[in-house]
This record gives sequence, structure tokens and C-alpha cells, in this order.
Amino acid sequence: MAGPLEGLRVLDATQMLAGPICGMRLGDLGADVVKIEPPGTGEWTRTHGFANAEINGHTTAQLGLNRNKRSVTINLKSPAGQSVLHDLVRHSDVFIQNFRVGTAERLGCGYEQLRVINPRLIYGQISGYGEEGPYRDRPGQDLIVQGYSGSMFSVGSSEWPPIPGALWAADAMTGYQLGMGILAALHAREKTGLGQKVSVNMLAVVMDCQSQELVTAFNLGIQPVRSRAPFAHAWVTAPYGTYRTRDGWINLAQAPVHVLGEALNNARLQQMTEWSDGMTYRDEIYQIVSEILPSKTTAEWLEIFDRYKLWAGPVYTYADLQNDRHVQATGMIISVEHPEAGTLRMPNVPIRMSETPASVRLPPPLLGQHTEEVLREWLHYDDERIRVLREAGVI
Repeated sequence: MAGPLEGLRVLDATQMLAGPICGMRLGDLGADVVKIEPPGTGEWTRTHGFANAEINGHTTAQLGLNRNKRSVTINLKSPAGQSVLHDLVRHSDVFIQNFRVGTAERLGCGYEQLRVINPRLIYGQISGYGEEGPYRDRPGQDLIVQGYSGSMFSVGSSEWPPIPGALWAADAMTGYQLGMGILAALHAREKTGLGQKVSVNMLAVVMDCQSQELVTAFNLGIQPVRSRAPFAHAWVTAPYGTYRTRDGWINLAQAPVHVLGEALNNARLQQMTEWSDGMTYRDEIYQIVSEILPSKTTAEWLEIFDRYKLWAGPVYTYADLQNDRHVQATGMIISVEHPEAGTLRMPNVPIRMSETPASVRLPPPLLGQHTEEVLREWLHYDDERIRVLREAGVI
């Protein structure tokens, strides 16, 4: 069964994480995604691996973000390469890039340059801080944006330095927001017949994801104040945080403190019947809970907390995650065959659709693996034209 975006042609000129995850998701949903890479080294993650980890010479970073794409190598610094790209744009629905501000124009693939070639083109662009303002030229990277966003003071102990999140949340959320904008622009094109530019910047996305916090801070002047106990969020009532058990760790979310006291058989906690007590006495609550939980295993506490309908969950390692019965039963991990790296286990597509399902049709591509295939299929280039381009180092 074909995916919902079957027939949609996407040119993906992105690198690193935020852009590639957007292109990968469009590919998961059925789009024909062609990744444009420079000849020789390819995009950044092919040579700058995550934890220096490789599988048969392929970085896990590149393998993890580029399934359901075909790779075409084009030297966009050359006029001939830009000409090939422009030919592809004439046959495309979507073009996405996450270059530094101004770079796309130098490479002949800025919005104004491409819209002349294809007025129906949806042009997706990711930047760190937008195209205007004092920070337009600053590097937009996940950790840096987390710092700008204010979020790093909302977690942990007052005795700790500001703490970044381990997930590449700023990158991933920005990629997903661009994908949503592209789909909206495609819907608008059905009515107007014209494409448009869709711009998303990382700082705005991370701010948007803190709407509750920022409405509180901007309108009431309240700032997060971390207590000595290392809670998971400075503005959420105790026991919200991570606690050691006999054999590992467990997370506890918001809970009526007196009910938690019943589950732990603790008289002091049972006296805290007001919701506000969770903030008023949060350091005391943390101390009590952290002294009791090491008496049982994580599984034992989960059984108890489930009985009291308290929100709790284990703190997994990656090994725990892949062996989890729910993860296994629901197919959240799949195997994909790569021509050189072999069998790859990776997260499945998270979007489920009943009639036009998303799927993994292609493994992450080898560098330039599909250059000739795409030029023949999309542009009907003949053998001679492809030979000339290859000998000239354009592709």
C-alpha cells in the first residue's frame, strides 16, 4: 500500500539533524526524497560520526537520519552543478535546506532564485534564529539554542550548573515543525496553484514548546527557582523527578502527596493534603521519598504505584529499551537491510495511518548511489550528458 505522499518529489539539501529528520519523515510518508550532497565527502554526518561510531565505514549518524532517500551528488559551487540542480527543481514539489543565512543564495538555490524556475515549488528553510535580527548570522545548534531559550534553568538542583537536555530536542522539533509547514503549504497550493517559502527557526520552536512556562514568566514576572533537591522541573510540584531504587532508578511524575504517602506508608506525606504542599515542602518531600525508595526494586515500586494510580516509570538504558516487552510487541524497532552496513536495527516510523501507511522502503543511501538513476528518471538525461557531467566532476 502506497504512502500518503506518494508521487511527491522532494529535494533535500540539508545536513546534520534538523533538516535531514524532516526529509526522512517526508520519505517515510511516501515522498520520493532525493538527497543532494557534494561529491567526494558527502554531507557533514558522513564524515563526522556520532560518538565516532561506524558500521562498516558508515557513520551511525548518517544511517540514522537518511532512510527512504536516494543520494545524488552535485557540486553546487560550479555553474554546471547549479544548472543540474535547477533542472531537478523544475520537476520537484519541495526543496528543503538548512544552510547558514546567505549560503543558499551563493549556491544558486535561494528562494527567489528557485521560485522563478518553478513557481509551484514549496521551499522549506531551517535557520537558528531566523533571517532577520542581530542573531541571523549566529550558528544555530541544539545546545546553543537550549541556552538561549531559558529552558536549562528549569531542571535540576540549585547547586548544579544549568542543565541541557540529552535529547536533540531543538533539532528534532524544528524538523517536525518544518514538515508540518510544508504539508500546509502543499494544501494551500491545491487552491492557489502557487508554491511559497516556509521558514522555521530553532529558537522560535523551542520557545513555542515552552508556552506554559513563558506565559507564566512574561505575564507574572515569575522565574523558575530550583530547590536543592534535583527535580525534573523547577515549576512542577514534588515528587516530580528521578529517584534511586534498590536495583536502578525510577521516575515519579505529579502526584497527590498524601496518596504517595499512603503508597509509601509514610505519615508525614499523608498529612500533605493540599496540592500546593507539593511546592511548599518540595525539598522535604524529596528527602523522604529518596530515603524510602532504595528499599525495593524498580519493578516492585511500579507494581505498588500502579495500585495507587500514581504516575511512575522506569529509567531505562538503551539495552533495557530494546528488550522492553511493549516496544517489542508494538514493532517500535525494525530491521533494514543496508548494502554495506548489513542489517540495521532502528526506530520504526512513529506515524501510523490506516489507509496510506508510512513505511521504510529504502535504507540510508550510499553517497551518490542514485545520481544516474535520478537524472535519467526525473530529467531524462542520456548517457552522453551524464558522462560529461561525471568527467567534469559536477556529479
